[in-house]
Amino acid sequence: MDHNTVRYSDKDLAEFKGLIQEKIDKAQHDLELIKSAYMNDHNNGTDDTSPTFKAFDEGSEVMSKESNSQLAIRQEKFIRDLKNALIRIENKTYGVCRVTGKLINKERLKLVPHATLSIEAKNMQ
Repeated sequence: MDHNTVRYSDKDLAEFKGLIQEKIDKAQHDLELIKSAYMNDHNNGTDDTSPTFKAFDEGSEVMSKESNSQLAIRQEKFIRDLKNALIRIENKTYGVCRVTGKLINKERLKLVPHATLSIEAKNMQ
């Protein structure tokens, strides 16, 4: 193995993998909730068992279908980004900035596990 290759250790990668897997599970769960709330809109909210969106409640009782589908689209993209991050873990390219080629700060990756840019590269944009 080339020692000039900058990458996270397998131990770190395994840790990130667990973190991302957890986030994917939660994101998929959230997506189901969004979709079921969206479906429940069709019966005019007479169904009391529909999940209440405390987490997404921005002071509006009922989210419009439009914002709901926007939410679902964002959530699907988030899941896709996380799954791509898992692929990068498999390729051992995870956590390497695609602009500078340096390692992305661990704390940043914990906050944004699907990040492909270091703060440095982000600031350059």
